[in-house]
Amino acid sequence: MSSLFPALTGGPAEQPAVRFGDRALTYAELAAASGAVAARVRDTRRVAVWATPTLETAVATVGALVAGVAAVPLNPKSGDKELGHILSDSAPDAVLTAPGSELPAALADLPRIDVDVHATGPAAPDDADDEAPALVVYTSGTTGPPKGAVLPRRAVSTTLDALADAWQWTDADVLVHGLPLFHVHGLVLGILGPLRRGGSVRHLGRFDTEGVARELNSGATMLFGVPTMYHRIAEALPDEPELAKALGGARLLVSGSAALPVHDHERITAATGRRVVERYGMTETLMNTSVRADGEARAGTVGVPLPNVELRLVEEDGSPITSYDGETVGEIQVRGTNLFTEYLNRPDATAAAFTADGFFRTGDMAVRDPDGYVRIVGRKATDLIKSGGYKIGAGEIENALLEHPGVREAAVTGEPDDDLGERIVAWIVPADPQSPPADEELADHVARRLAPHKRPRVVRHLDALPRNDMGKIMKRALGHD
Repeated sequence: MSSLFPALTGGPAEQPAVRFGDRALTYAELAAASGAVAARVRDTRRVAVWATPTLETAVATVGALVAGVAAVPLNPKSGDKELGHILSDSAPDAVLTAPGSELPAALADLPRIDVDVHATGPAAPDDADDEAPALVVYTSGTTGPPKGAVLPRRAVSTTLDALADAWQWTDADVLVHGLPLFHVHGLVLGILGPLRRGGSVRHLGRFDTEGVARELNSGATMLFGVPTMYHRIAEALPDEPELAKALGGARLLVSGSAALPVHDHERITAATGRRVVERYGMTETLMNTSVRADGEARAGTVGVPLPNVELRLVEEDGSPITSYDGETVGEIQVRGTNLFTEYLNRPDATAAAFTADGFFRTGDMAVRDPDGYVRIVGRKATDLIKSGGYKIGAGEIENALLEHPGVREAAVTGEPDDDLGERIVAWIVPADPQSPPADEELADHVARRLAPHKRPRVVRHLDALPRNDMGKIMKRALGHD
């Protein structure tokens, strides 16, 4: 047994812990408020958390965890059908929420516990078994109803400690972010991460470049974001000198949840002198790899495996790739203390997700450089294109397209082709819709940068790419003509 948040009882009481806008709690106040929540939920098995970007969500989650009760974060934007599935599957005993929140009909029959962030109660013991469930986080459900990944306390603590090692993350760090709190990036890394270190977090409520500049220019040291956020930052930098100054003074800029286009990397570095660090994780695995703070921030890669994470690439038949050349594409498989224990109520899916020797099949395709750096090229289901005898990752073609000045957004998919097996299709949002680049020009642009067999055979123009709440492109929504 070990404490997830030793600073709640053993750190400086008046140290700032968490802030949302102008509402904030010190460690002493957070210990009291979360202790009050823990006292109310201690006899439950599992509780839902209505995960709005508020102080109450942070207090509710910490309160459940220190009570040794599993928390199920709920996306406030979920529809009734998805919420109904999650609630029937996870069967929480109550829902924790901010006072005054209007909850949807799907939650009407669930006992409601309003979280009082100013409540006082003794700090909870925070000493449940390391294998006890900490969170049940539901996957995005691209191939059916969302599955609940059961994350034990051991996975949360080891992932956060591995990131502390990789990023030299300490109690002196102040994190700023504006990420949603119903998934592992915003909640586990962005809220629980600083609290485990004994540092502090300032949540923007809603991401905007002015908020980023304000916080980084007033003591924050780290920024977490997703590619959509960094793209907006890259676009704003030429006109916002305070933003460039803020990013230039940050200790660490981290991007995750999807690949950050190389073009945005380069624009941010040129304007600020800082490189964005990328890491790679999943709901089921938490964090697997990262560029290290003391390593080379190589644009387009997600760095090297974190401490206690074994990572291998395998061929389609499951045989491991033994020689890494930076070109051979394989599926990432991982094993380590960072992994989930099961999909809730889905023993079939759990068994199918693991190999006989205990590696988790991520479904992500990557290449690995001889020095161990991993470069993800896409999802096996949507981003691996088999064309003319080649295995091609959509990600590198998307990066090449985004380097063209006439392209604002790009996605690449494959579609059936009688001759090639699959042909490469580029979906383009032009920088200037009135004067889009010619299809042949884009194809030649890719062929010159990568290789002729990676050139798009079809180019389709869109007003915008379909994206989910995290900014990830939903390729299954890209239909074919």
